[in-house]
Amino acid sequence: MEKLFHLWVYLETTPLLGLAATLLVYRLATDLNRLARGHSLANPVLISIAVLAGLLLATGTPYSAYFQGAQYVHFLLGPATVALAVPMYANLARIRRSARAILPAILAGSLAAAASAMVIARLLGAPREIVLTLAPKSVTTPIAMGIAEQIGGNASLAAIFVLITGLTASLLVGPAMAVLRITDWRARGLAAGTAGHGLATARMLLLSETAGAFGGLAIGLNGVITAIVVPLLAGFLAGP
Repeated sequence: MEKLFHLWVYLETTPLLGLAATLLVYRLATDLNRLARGHSLANPVLISIAVLAGLLLATGTPYSAYFQGAQYVHFLLGPATVALAVPMYANLARIRRSARAILPAILAGSLAAAASAMVIARLLGAPREIVLTLAPKSVTTPIAMGIAEQIGGNASLAAIFVLITGLTASLLVGPAMAVLRITDWRARGLAAGTAGHGLATARMLLLSETAGAFGGLAIGLNGVITAIVVPLLAGFLAGP
């Protein structure tokens, strides 16, 4: 135990801390997910966030020190998102056959995601800034931060809402589809990508390449549509 403590003290002073901790914890989280047979509550991302946050709090490690190493993993988020084009290309024929249904479905999902968040926040008495910040919660972080800043929201808080939305969607999208008896992987993928961006899509990709392909398509289209419709919705749904 003493050796582990000295190892932690050494890593805390180098960028290796965040990198080593992130990779190790995520590996353990994936093993737990495998033991749980892929149960949605054993989501590796959710487990990793909880464990890493607990470690940082227990050891008094500043987040800035952790992120010095974790930034290398964070950098891979971009290439990982672009890599969703691989299953999209493999399912290009299916996407073309479903083209007429895809755009209306994502448009409806984008409007529902943004409008419902704003209306619920207003009904609960949230201030205007929070209402505007919640509007782009279902798109990827860079787009959400840009939209929130443009319409008068808080860009940093928008990033947190995006993370919470993605985690929630990745937990609920499978059970929700089962309850609604939606078995078409194309529909599941579109729902995951529209409601929960990359985190929910990654969950779908583990279950079906087709769902991952349609989820990746939904991420891109939802980002474009949300950037157009949210500033319009903000004018009459955000309140005074």
